[in-house]
Amino acid sequence: MTYYKMIYHSPLGPLSLVADESGLRGAWFVGQKYFENGLSGQVIEASNPFLEQTAQLLDAYFASQDVDFSSLTLADAGTDFQKRVWSYLSQIPKGKTVTYGRIARDLDIASAQAVGGAVGRNPFSIIIPCHRVLGSQGQMTGYAGGLDKKLWLLNHEAAKIDRKK
Repeated sequence: MTYYKMIYHSPLGPLSLVADESGLRGAWFVGQKYFENGLSGQVIEASNPFLEQTAQLLDAYFASQDVDFSSLTLADAGTDFQKRVWSYLSQIPKGKTVTYGRIARDLDIASAQAVGGAVGRNPFSIIIPCHRVLGSQGQMTGYAGGLDKKLWLLNHEAAKIDRKK
């Protein structure tokens, strides 16, 4: 399989955007945990309509515009469990946060740690907003791109920390 890649220069550092013919495969901060995980095949630095659309939406996001990332075509990635958690993450509104425990309860999952594992493997940084998930007491925990980036993103979105457990 051939993947198309571009480096997007965000205020937080470079993001690797990768797509194939079916959609966006991932948006990873360069060097983050699980960086470009799951890609097997040839990766070429070349333009692709999915990459161009993603870059335009990220430009708007970083310019503090309201952005609806649901218009992006995301390639099929992850297990059924991960997709279930990622779908939940996609519904967290800008400026809001939830805890891993809240996600587990809402999805009737016995383990907040299992939720954390799925959140951590989200290949769509910013697009599927895993940065909006906090620890049980509202603390900054578990962001594959680094806690400094998570805090920046939450501040950028003017997030109110929701300490509901």
